[in-house]
Amino acid sequence: MNAPALTPTNRVLTWCLHLLFVALLVLAMARAVAGRHPQAWAVVAVAVACGAVYAAGPVLPRVRTSRLAAAGWLAAVSAGWLVLVVLTADGVWVAFPLYFLQLHLLPRRAGLVAVIATALAAITAFGAHQDVFSPVAAIGPLLGAAVAVAVVWGYQALYRESEQRRRLIEELTATRADLARAQHTAGVLAERERLAHEIHDTLAQGLSSIQLLLRAAERVLPDTSGNAARYVGQARQAAADNLAEARRFVAALTPPALDDTTLAGALERLCATTGTRHRITARFHLAGDPVPLPTAHEVALLRIAQAAVANTVRHAHATTVEITLRHLGDEIALGVADDGTGFDPGSLPAPDPGEGGFGLTAMRTRARALGGSLTVESTPGHGTALAARLPLPRSIDTEARP
Repeated sequence: MNAPALTPTNRVLTWCLHLLFVALLVLAMARAVAGRHPQAWAVVAVAVACGAVYAAGPVLPRVRTSRLAAAGWLAAVSAGWLVLVVLTADGVWVAFPLYFLQLHLLPRRAGLVAVIATALAAITAFGAHQDVFSPVAAIGPLLGAAVAVAVVWGYQALYRESEQRRRLIEELTATRADLARAQHTAGVLAERERLAHEIHDTLAQGLSSIQLLLRAAERVLPDTSGNAARYVGQARQAAADNLAEARRFVAALTPPALDDTTLAGALERLCATTGTRHRITARFHLAGDPVPLPTAHEVALLRIAQAAVANTVRHAHATTVEITLRHLGDEIALGVADDGTGFDPGSLPAPDPGEGGFGLTAMRTRARALGGSLTVESTPGHGTALAARLPLPRSIDTEARP
């Protein structure tokens, strides 16, 4: 019957409609035969033919899959009913299940027009059989049409609401799964980054200091102390080997987004991923002459950009976010601007320990750890602009200058 969904409720209602249609046809035939209607056998023949056409609808695949075929089948059933009401007044009651078929199979406006036309045909036929028109005779078909419209449209509204809720539940379930995966990934990356910082700030720095001290000791040893100089040289070589190993650990623990690419490439990839996963346009701009950056600078700027974009997606309700990376000779600058709702930077709540490093406090801490700064400009209703600046080491600055 071209039902929108084969739920148990739909099946029950469909079978009730089938039984009602057949029962009313049988009633018309029985009354024609029992009442010795002048055209009793014609009524029986038409009712049987109408029932046969009706029964063919649910079993024909085209009627169940094509709106045009369903409309043709409905027209054939309606034509048979019109012949029946011409023969007997008892055929008027078959109009009631016809109302439901028309409202169910036809578009909303066409269905309403068909119901009105069917009601008028039923009233006219009943008046013709009674040889006199009475307003009371119009109450039955009109009331039946009104009830059918109210029931079908009410059911369709409930069905649409149910479908919307189902889609929302599916989206919520998918979002929760994505959030769980993102939180797990963020936790793994945060732990890797923490280990990298620990190794860099403790083990690597300690080995570097030991190597410098041993080199200084090697220079001040007298030439005659051959064994001591040899032992110092061996210790210095061991420190150098372990320092190289520690640096390899740090490189292995850096964010995967920076694997086999530059910071600019990672930021461009961040924009592409954000635009694919969320309903927001993300653009990346590169300004200045790029120079190789220390790993710590690349990690910090990438993390700040990721945090700023995450805040934009989660809170700003923005349609566009732009990331700009500028090489300014003696420093590197990162800008993230959106056209969202904005906020009052002076009325931010206290940092949440559960933010996982995505808050402004964590971003500012990253910038300050490398001698840089982070500023935020925002006004409610006018978007947000974030700027991070990191000074470059002198060796990189010197190499970048002509």
